[in-house]
Amino acid sequence: MISAIILAGGKGKRMGAKVSKQYIEVKGKPILYYTLEKFAACKDIDKIVLVLPKDEIEYCTKEILNKYSLKVDIIVEGGKERQDSVFNALNKLEDDEIVLIHDGARPFVSERIIKDGIKYAKLYGSAAPGVTPKDTIKIKDKNNFSISTPDRNELVAIQTPQVFKLDIIKKCHKKVKEDKLTVTDDTMVVENYNNKVYLFEGDYTNIKVTTPEDLILAEKLV
Repeated sequence: MISAIILAGGKGKRMGAKVSKQYIEVKGKPILYYTLEKFAACKDIDKIVLVLPKDEIEYCTKEILNKYSLKVDIIVEGGKERQDSVFNALNKLEDDEIVLIHDGARPFVSERIIKDGIKYAKLYGSAAPGVTPKDTIKIKDKNNFSISTPDRNELVAIQTPQVFKLDIIKKCHKKVKEDKLTVTDDTMVVENYNNKVYLFEGDYTNIKVTTPEDLILAEKLV
């Protein structure tokens, strides 16, 4: 059994919109529609778990799932932080072999990335797509002066879906909660407990729609 957890709890503060960013329409359909449709269309995915803020469950069910006939197997109430939302969703899975964790506002993920993630997670336990940064990256000190320039070829901008064997990610998320650690993504969760993450080729079009500028690109990509 292979499950996909779709996190749709972003409020979109940087977007400056009146609605949560996943409900902003691109070419007449909400961003979340495109994300869910990609996973629903992939035959390798057996189950879709959608994580939503409590006060958006009714709206999303009516205005997205029912309106566009999108099948979601489980709807989970999100937590205070992203890691709490993932933890809530993982607790709904029992016998699954592989779980993919994906941002609801990342609607242009390809089937190739989904399939590669599953393949490499089966081989290595943990895997994530990423791309080489296009810009030179600087490390700065507390006074905003540049102190070093990492080799760009050794850097990877990580994307989602991040893919794991369920037993690994579930155990590590439980430890993160017990140890009261703060993490920004799920690769950090497993890395904190000495698990290696295999990084495979992502795609520059697999963007997370976060700012108004991203919407311009999203219109083109749709």
